[in-house]
Amino acid sequence: PRVDFTETDKNYVIKADLPGLDKKDVNISVQDDVLTISGERKNEREEKDDKRHLVERSYGKFSRSIRLPIDVQVDDAAASMEHGVLQI
Repeated sequence: PRVDFTETDKNYVIKADLPGLDKKDVNISVQDDVLTISGERKNEREEKDDKRHLVERSYGKFSRSIRLPIDVQVDDAAASMEHGVLQI
């Protein structure tokens, strides 16, 4: 997924675009100063009418890792997800 990493006066902000995903589909972990966002996309759309039948499927795992700056306080981090955008 596309990720934005921003530094402010008080903290660091990471935003990841995860359209179509729910919070339960996303995993966040930190190990050895590396933040990893991972999950699995499961999307299926079906349309039927008298003349056609359309089925589109989109499946796949994803993972994105970011090395965190030395001064990041991992224990103070918080995450939220709204409208397909994860913010940490």
